[in-house]
This record gives sequence, structure tokens and C-alpha cells, in this order.
Amino acid sequence: MIPESFGYSAPSSLIDAYALLEQHGDDAKILAGGHSLIPMMKLRFASPTHLIDINKIPNLSYIKEEDGYLKIGAMTREVDLEESEVIRHKYPIFTDASKLIADPQVRNFGTIGGNIAHGDAANDHPAVMLALGAEVVISSAAGDRTVGIDDFFFGFYTTAVQHGEILTEIRIPSLGPRTGSAYHKLERKVGDYATAGVAVVIGLNEDGSCSKVGIGLTNVNPTPIRAARSEQILLGTTMSESDVAQAAQYAAEDCSPSDDLRGSVEFKKDMIRVITKRMINKAIQRTKL
Repeated sequence: MIPESFGYSAPSSLIDAYALLEQHGDDAKILAGGHSLIPMMKLRFASPTHLIDINKIPNLSYIKEEDGYLKIGAMTREVDLEESEVIRHKYPIFTDASKLIADPQVRNFGTIGGNIAHGDAANDHPAVMLALGAEVVISSAAGDRTVGIDDFFFGFYTTAVQHGEILTEIRIPSLGPRTGSAYHKLERKVGDYATAGVAVVIGLNEDGSCSKVGIGLTNVNPTPIRAARSEQILLGTTMSESDVAQAAQYAAEDCSPSDDLRGSVEFKKDMIRVITKRMINKAIQRTKL
């Protein structure tokens, strides 16, 4: 199929983009990498009347550590995450996720901001952001506002980004020296959406007990989901084998997958249990690197 007809603009500044959003109303859509929006338009699951292409707007692509945060511009490409030395050495969870996203052609143009703003629980970065405790900067003509990731995903393809607003930056609280992170997803073939995926961040106190834990799950709920009970059972413990097994079991119990061509509900829940256990242990191992 082909999309319905639509208008197109490529503003050179955020101010111009805000004006276009106001001019074209609720049916206008922001175009970043386009790898989520364009396929939906081809299938006519989305039919915006106007596309506002923000690729020409400067200063929206960067990876930097500043003011106690890792700051990532919304137009940062997946390939930039793959190639960043800061990411590779301090935030390997992004490297884990990026190399599992689609194929090199998609990663060369797909953006992290678009991945998150799309609001799809099947995308990989939402679970990563939940595990990392990210904040999202949303900008408009009225200024910037910051939304915690737990308050960002409202529902199916629905986020905190409102009409007239653009997601411009992701902020990750800097990870301590005894922190490890990991992400993995089960997929039917290379580049597929996840059958089930798990992102884990673990921080350790000097005595080896768990000082920080974040666990996000991919494509096993209508919206991106935090495995809250799993986090609670690990926090403050030495993360014994039985603690880790219980956390993995809670993750399996608390997710809500659906039956589809990727597997049954029971299969997906069991995969969440298995992957959660593995990613917790992998994150713990990485705290020692």
C-alpha cells in the first residue's frame, strides 16, 4: 500500500517547527528518522495531513556528559550510540540495544528520540530508559519541560508529548562506578521486533549489596513496563541466586503479553523469566569491569 496524500515541510529551526505544528493542527506529525512513522503510513495505520521533517534543525544530535547526566539529543542516530566511546565504556546497555535494532541501514538513520516518542512497547529503547531512570525533555514555543520516564508513556502509541511539542533531549542520571547494565531480546530473526526483551541496571554498595536497580520489559505489555516487584526484592540485598530467581519470576508474573505469531502468552512469560535472570547476572558481572 501507499500512504494517503500529505503536505511536507522541513523547517530549519525549532521555532519554525513549533509554528508549523500550530498551523497544521493535531493531524501534523514530526518526522525524525521515519522508520516507525512511514511504515505505519504505508499501511494506513497513521494518516497525518502534514509531515514536519526536523532533520535540518541543528543542535539536536549529541551525546555528552554534563551536570550529572548523560544527555542525548533526540536526533542522535542509533549508529552514533553504537560508535560512542562514552556509551561503550559507561553505558553498555545502549550498545546492547542498538546492535539489536533492525539492520545497519535502519540504524544509520533511525533516531533515539523517534524510537521513544513513537510510544511503541515493542521498541527497544523504552525498556532501556525505564531501567536507567531517564528523563525526557519536551520543548515547545512556551519553553521546555522535563518528564520522568515513568510518566511518559500514557498508552498504546500515546506519550506525554502534546500538540505543539517536540521531544528534544533524553537525560540519564550518571551511573556510579559500581554500576552494570545489560539488555537482550528474543527475536524470531535478526532485526525483528522483540518476542520479549529485558533491560537491567544494577548498582552496588561497597559491601556488595544492591544500591540501585532498574528493570524494564519490552513488548510484553500494551505500554512499556517497569518490573517494580522485581526491583523491590533485589534492592538492599546481596542478590543471591534465590533473590535473582524470585525477581525473574515476579517479572514473568507481572507482565501482560498477548498471543500472536511470535508466541503464546505462556511462552513469552517464560522467556521474560529466563532473560530477566540472565540480564540481572550479566549486569552484576559488569559492575566489576
